[in-house]
Amino acid sequence: MKVFKFGGASVKDAAGVINTTSIICKEPGLLIVVVSAMGKTTDALVEVTKNYFSGKIDEATQGIISSRDYHLKIAKELFADGNEKLEKSLYEEFDALLKRVNIPPSLNYDFEYDQIVSTGEMVSTEILASYLNHVGKVTKWIDAGHYIRTNDTWREGEIDWELTRKLLPQAIQFKENSVCLTQGFIGATTFNLTTTLGREGSDFTAAIIANVMEAESVTIWKDVPGIMNADPHKYARTFKLEKLSYREAVEMTYYGAKVIHPKTMKPLVEKQIPLYVRSFLHPDEEGSMICNIDHPMEYIPVVISKGDQVLITVSPKDFSFIAEESIANIYRLFSKFRMRVNLVQQSAMNFSLAIDRPERDFDQMIRELSEHFVAHYNDGLELLTIRYFTPEAVAESTNGRTIFVEQRTRKIVRFLLK
Repeated sequence: MKVFKFGGASVKDAAGVINTTSIICKEPGLLIVVVSAMGKTTDALVEVTKNYFSGKIDEATQGIISSRDYHLKIAKELFADGNEKLEKSLYEEFDALLKRVNIPPSLNYDFEYDQIVSTGEMVSTEILASYLNHVGKVTKWIDAGHYIRTNDTWREGEIDWELTRKLLPQAIQFKENSVCLTQGFIGATTFNLTTTLGREGSDFTAAIIANVMEAESVTIWKDVPGIMNADPHKYARTFKLEKLSYREAVEMTYYGAKVIHPKTMKPLVEKQIPLYVRSFLHPDEEGSMICNIDHPMEYIPVVISKGDQVLITVSPKDFSFIAEESIANIYRLFSKFRMRVNLVQQSAMNFSLAIDRPERDFDQMIRELSEHFVAHYNDGLELLTIRYFTPEAVAESTNGRTIFVEQRTRKIVRFLLK
């Protein structure tokens, strides 16, 4: 049994759905397929959520209608003679959203986010499952919320592994030469309220399923040849990393590599399940492999970029040193607002942190921070990490740019720059 995961770019239009179907149909063994929302649907539904919570009902309504029409267009292009059952289902999904945004929201933005944004995965899997069955590939559509169980930490649901291990084998049942197809990114509480697993969480879903079902491998299908040592859109010479150890992959995801979701590796390492990253544009090419490697490997410089960073520097109001108690209070505040710290630097009277620019609550967090400290910040920055750095790689990445923070260890250099 294998697990395939397809991201939004692979199913962004009818041609993408047809190509994805071709890849699935060529796989001879038992296959579980995990699919993300189509194209930029998640971003569109996030905007719907923001407008809904801000009282901009007309804008939220228009966003839902645009998303509905986008999915209906794909469905009509796939089924020349129409597919009344699928179209009815799509209308029902989006009609439910239209009704939702015309009712006052709860006081919990993250809860509303999960209930709205998860629609993207539901409709994308309905379309792909319908098309697979249409071309003769028997496909069982499964609602991920029925077996991926979490707590009620909205937008970052923590997996209830005991319950998930019990429910998942009951949900995934194969007929001969059939496919089980489900949504990434989505879970549910024991009260059947939808949760999500964090942005780009479909990779994590694939790893959860592989762990519980003891799959042979996981393959993530991307629009790149594999795991690259740098962004080919920014660097003239880049190379595909043919093979990486689990440890190296964990380090890369921690520093912000976007090819793999950070939580993906742990469930795979537990069962020693290899992870492949391959191109859906060139499905016959091998891509990259992440597995257990117990011998030393030589690595070329790996450049990892994390954009939209904010550098916050705080100092005591009374001219005292930054002590452990002050640092603990700062971290408690960041935890309260669920803001992840990506880099830290400390001097006698200053404590600096780099965080992802949050969607909301940033101004409120700064106000609360300023009650106890003097706080300054710079935004619109990039956090650049170079593993196995060389002088040439550093020069190529930083020439002509303003550096706010620089940190070096034996193998890693990090810059916060503009």
